[in-house]
Amino acid sequence: MMPSAPSPSLSPFSGFFSVFRYSRRALALVWETSRWMMLGLALCTLVAGVLPAVAAYVGQLIVDGVLAAMESYEAASNPDLWETLTPVLGLVALEGGIIALMALAQRGLSAQQSLLRALLGQKVNVMILEKAGTLSLSQFEDSELYDQLTRARREASTRPLALVTKTFGLLQNAISLGSFAFLLVQFSPWAPLILVVGALPVFLSEAKFSGDAFRLFRWRSPQTRMQMYLETVLAREDSIKEVKLFGLEQRFLQRYRAIFHQLFAEDRRLTLRRESWGFILGLLGTLTFYAAYGWVVVETVVGALTLGQMTMYLMVFKQGQSALSASLTAVSGMYEDNLYLSNLYEYLEQPTEAEAGHLTQGTVPNDGLRFEQVSFAYPGGQEVLHDISLHIVPGSSLALVGENGSGKTTLIKLLTRLYRPTQGRILLDGSDLNDWDTQALRARVGVIFQDFVRYQLTVGENLGVGDTTAFDDQQRWQQAAKDGLADSFIKRMPEGYQTQLGRWFKNGQELSGGQWQKVALSRAYMRKDADILVLDEPTAAMDAAAEADVFARFRDHSRDKMTILISHRFSTVRSADQIIVIDQGRVIERGTHETLLEDNGRYASLFHLQAEGYK
Repeated sequence: MMPSAPSPSLSPFSGFFSVFRYSRRALALVWETSRWMMLGLALCTLVAGVLPAVAAYVGQLIVDGVLAAMESYEAASNPDLWETLTPVLGLVALEGGIIALMALAQRGLSAQQSLLRALLGQKVNVMILEKAGTLSLSQFEDSELYDQLTRARREASTRPLALVTKTFGLLQNAISLGSFAFLLVQFSPWAPLILVVGALPVFLSEAKFSGDAFRLFRWRSPQTRMQMYLETVLAREDSIKEVKLFGLEQRFLQRYRAIFHQLFAEDRRLTLRRESWGFILGLLGTLTFYAAYGWVVVETVVGALTLGQMTMYLMVFKQGQSALSASLTAVSGMYEDNLYLSNLYEYLEQPTEAEAGHLTQGTVPNDGLRFEQVSFAYPGGQEVLHDISLHIVPGSSLALVGENGSGKTTLIKLLTRLYRPTQGRILLDGSDLNDWDTQALRARVGVIFQDFVRYQLTVGENLGVGDTTAFDDQQRWQQAAKDGLADSFIKRMPEGYQTQLGRWFKNGQELSGGQWQKVALSRAYMRKDADILVLDEPTAAMDAAAEADVFARFRDHSRDKMTILISHRFSTVRSADQIIVIDQGRVIERGTHETLLEDNGRYASLFHLQAEGYK
């Protein structure tokens, strides 16, 4: 049984008027993207909508003109062929011009749609990415919102133009139907109704199966995301080493195939049902058309219609049925597009945390950083930090010690306001972090996370990301690299600071783990104005000599700054002015290295355990 998911109304009747819910917004998007192209679409749509009926009417005039010319030619005692044919040939030339103009309008529509597809796809993708920049870290970690983002990125970048195209196609067909109806009413007031009856069953079928397809699309987003993840793991250089060494290729491929077969089976069932019902109900439309065909033939045989009128009405019936069927299918398609676009706007309208802070400096300068009874829990989860209190003044250092998962990195995310405390408060220079301007706050913090990003950019740009105001400043790159002890190996690289890193692009160079950590450390040094330095396992991949050099340089660089260090190496943390031991989100010990050893508690136990390994 397919689980239900929140979605717009999927009934073809209750949802009919909601078809146009997002059409207005899609049209506004096109207008913002290119006003001239939208006006061009409107003009071409008008021309392409009116001319088919005009061509049908001129066709009638041609047939009747040919019959009249034949009678005139046979009745004349001294007939002039050219004089007899001139009016008919003039009508033929007129119809040829009309057909050429229709072809030009269709080409204009096709060209503008092709250009708008690229422009509009780019605009919508930018909207998605800009919205992503406003979401909080906790929102990114919400699996439901991530599924929403995945759905929006997969479909919504192409759906707005599809909706606009169908809207203009509907308008074009409506114009054509209006002109056809004007001609058909002259035959019989019931004639337009025959067109509607013939096309309506197919529309109801399409609307119903569009809703089913949308439900299926929403329900299986997690499986689709798992497929995308497996593709990434099997085709990325940063994961392929373990995949090969552990022999995971076949296992992951088997899982990938299993997901595909599950999704394909669902698609196949839906497609077969959709096409089978479409064929059966489409026969009703065909029967209706041929009933109208017979009616016109009977009226012609009894002399109520001329041969030209019969030709025109048959053409109008056929084209009218096609136009009405296309219109109803377009409405069904618009219904489906609206359902898919709801993903985009659900995502774009996702509420974000208001940035109320405006302070660029605290009320008590040089008071430093304070955590006052801070607790934090993930939404719907248990507390991962409980009642944390600490104080760091400028020029002092703090080391956080604890097992993996004890909450050390979460505490840093609270400091940088990636998370917000669920209880208590954090103060910087006497002012609550929530009152600080986000950019001003983060300009004061230089952070290296344990899982720092290895950007597939040049060496210099990998440093420049540490301070976007100096992103392209080569002198700042070089100074930061010297401070982070990365300058020596960068100079030996083929193009120095312009060397491409990573394997995604041509001539990309890969660094060792220790070299990447030096790049990340240099990235933190890019922030000259940062007076809070946070290092989360900054030397885990470095050898002992490199680690000693890094911390010697770090102590010189951070003399007047507040520094927070997270490390499992006691040779690193022992020199901190204050050491806090965290266990399961709670502070269980605090003090200096010497006092904590004297207390002979958890810290002393871990220290002696590690020291035994060096004996």
